[in-house]
Amino acid sequence: MAQVLEFRLPDLGEGLTEAEIVRWLVQVGDVVTVDQPVVEVETAKAMVEVPCPYGGVVTARYGEEGTELPVGAPLLTVAVGAPAEEGDESSGNVLVGYGTSAAPARRRRVRPPRPGTRPTDGLPRTVDAVEGPAPVPSAAGPAPAAPAAASPAGNTAPAAPAASAPASAASTRGHRADVPRYLDGPVQVISPLVRRLARDNGVDLRRLKGSGPDGLILRADVEDALRAAAAQGGATRTTAVAAAPAVSAGSTPGSLAPRPAATAAGTRIPLKGVRGTVADKLSRSRREIPDATCWVDADATELMRARTAVNAAGGPKISLLALLARICTAALARFPELNSTVDMEAREIVRLDQVHLGFAAQTERGLVVPVVRDAHARDAESLTAEFARLTEAARAGTLTPGELTGGTFTLNNYGVFGVDGSTPIINHPEAAMLGVGRIVPKPWVHEGELAVRQVVQLSLTFDHRVCDGGTAGGFLRYVADCVEQPAVLLRTL
Repeated sequence: MAQVLEFRLPDLGEGLTEAEIVRWLVQVGDVVTVDQPVVEVETAKAMVEVPCPYGGVVTARYGEEGTELPVGAPLLTVAVGAPAEEGDESSGNVLVGYGTSAAPARRRRVRPPRPGTRPTDGLPRTVDAVEGPAPVPSAAGPAPAAPAAASPAGNTAPAAPAASAPASAASTRGHRADVPRYLDGPVQVISPLVRRLARDNGVDLRRLKGSGPDGLILRADVEDALRAAAAQGGATRTTAVAAAPAVSAGSTPGSLAPRPAATAAGTRIPLKGVRGTVADKLSRSRREIPDATCWVDADATELMRARTAVNAAGGPKISLLALLARICTAALARFPELNSTVDMEAREIVRLDQVHLGFAAQTERGLVVPVVRDAHARDAESLTAEFARLTEAARAGTLTPGELTGGTFTLNNYGVFGVDGSTPIINHPEAAMLGVGRIVPKPWVHEGELAVRQVVQLSLTFDHRVCDGGTAGGFLRYVADCVEQPAVLLRTL
């Protein structure tokens, strides 16, 4: 007898909590094999093909293309063979929550949709599980019942049928250990980060109206409630948050009123995907890092001549960005304070041994910062090749989460946009970022005489907790000296 298994959006790692469906790779009725990609999703960091850990026939899909789903939301259901055989089958792909180990002994079983009906696209109605038909017994025996609410005498009551009232359906599901007690019941929130944020700040999630699909409560909803509470100076935080989304007149008991209409006219653009991630990261950087910026103009004429000479000698062409990166790694070897991070909980500065160099890349999806691993161990030719590979992947939207995280220092070449200077925002949790403006002909005093030289402005934004101005100035001056006299780099080769 076939068994229908539900496949949910897995944890894609790197702290990602949601993804947008870009393209379905299978249709209802298609036969899929274990680890076959079934959907292409776009996270805040990259495009990812999600493999299904089950083999069988697709019986339902949840969510249309363009729908944004949180981790843990249903993706599709698959009718598989005998449960005993399926339990021994393993998935070869590695995703958080779906590893190479064998499938768990107990899996959730759901009844396939009736002919002529369509699954409701959307999300679970409770934090515990999707409300739906009761599980059906498998060929090996009856399906295990969901945990039931304990009776006053300590016995476990039998599970209520799915056709019973919603209240009884909620009561038959036991309390999950990872869900706070005050979240028992039909609270539409899945993300553990959202639950923790609400718990730590005393927010009653039952009083919030979610802005996500099907009313799902997102992190932004909790933060909006906290801001509304902070604006009410005389009220306590919990009281203010609870009072923010009042129940509308004439609504049914327990329902939530819609958000009030915005008073300001204009087009509202959701902060999600890459744009949302950038907004969160930059806001956190401004909140947590006491940054300072210093800058200097440098004569880049000799650096440009050196690059021309190197490329004229034959072999792979060396990019200007690679030369600047090589200068950065040499400077970080002299001033390791700037290749570090701050652990405020331990009140420690952590100096890092490897230089994983991030570089800002503008794409159609927005600003991304790919990371060149072990940049300190690469020469200019290797750096050029890696910059080219990562830039092409960024434009194609195929960067993996691992290629977008873990940077220790960032190089930002905003000169490509035709600007001279900037005060960069540090890429949290790094400690510094070097900005490079455009290289343009300008009047310059060279060897005691006024001449036209290729001049560039360099700016360094640094975390004032890891060093003082003397260290930052020394780093920037060394970078400028290498730009003006590339032969200085020979000491570090």
